[in-house]
Amino acid sequence: MKKIEIGDFVVGGDRLTLIAGPCALESLELGLEVGRKTQALCKKLGLNYIFKASYDKANRTSISSPRGPGLEKGLQWLARIKSELGAPILTDIHESWQAAPVAEVADVLQIPAFLCRQTDLLVAAAKTGRAVNVKKAQFLSAWDMKSVLGKLTEAGNDRVMLCERGTTMGYNQLVVDMRSLVIMRSLGAPVVFDATHSVQMPGGMGNSSGGDRRFALPLARAAVGIGVDALFLEVHPQPEKAMSDGPNMVPLDLLEKFLEPVCAIDRLVRSGIGPVSLDWCER
Repeated sequence: MKKIEIGDFVVGGDRLTLIAGPCALESLELGLEVGRKTQALCKKLGLNYIFKASYDKANRTSISSPRGPGLEKGLQWLARIKSELGAPILTDIHESWQAAPVAEVADVLQIPAFLCRQTDLLVAAAKTGRAVNVKKAQFLSAWDMKSVLGKLTEAGNDRVMLCERGTTMGYNQLVVDMRSLVIMRSLGAPVVFDATHSVQMPGGMGNSSGGDRRFALPLARAAVGIGVDALFLEVHPQPEKAMSDGPNMVPLDLLEKFLEPVCAIDRLVRSGIGPVSLDWCER
């Protein structure tokens, strides 16, 4: 499997990577608060850390929903967070023209799930040379991600991570097919599990999405038990006051309680059991 260097560590190596931060970049102060506390906890638990936040939530349910600071101010804030934390930065892009300016600050460009089949967006992200995290669309199978991965590699970039974030199952409901983690890993790219978006209820609150954070930890434990390379979490000190995705985010003061059992399972898997593969039953 491909290993990807990001900052001073490797995704797909011998340590689990945590990608975590607030859903939207509500303020510089919020980003720094979440980043500092999460980074300190990662050091304590032996995790690699990538800070994440979106400068523009372009896919909100309602046109009147707040979207964030926008590209110019958002990149200024992300650059400041990157400088102060000394940590890699991940953020979303939604249009092809955003790839180049965002790549000047971000270490990882993220392709939102709804846009993962957009060829021009994928090619633009690939051509920056930055690592790319592609979220599997809620309407795609795991094996469909082979074509998504192919678009990026054929555009000259093999620094790609594939991310599971749940599959549509009826109105306002998602379900996680854990087979997808094994299937996507068999494609040769590091796999990320998004534990908080997987418990989202898209549009479930009428003008905004709902969610049920209670299930984020059970799903994260299952994913790490199968063997993933990175865990994606949205974290906020007061989720009930968050600009977006509050119902599914992990409260910052509960993050250690969340991560401790996850790390214990990850250590067990990495100590010799190893990740699950599809060839276990071959004779």
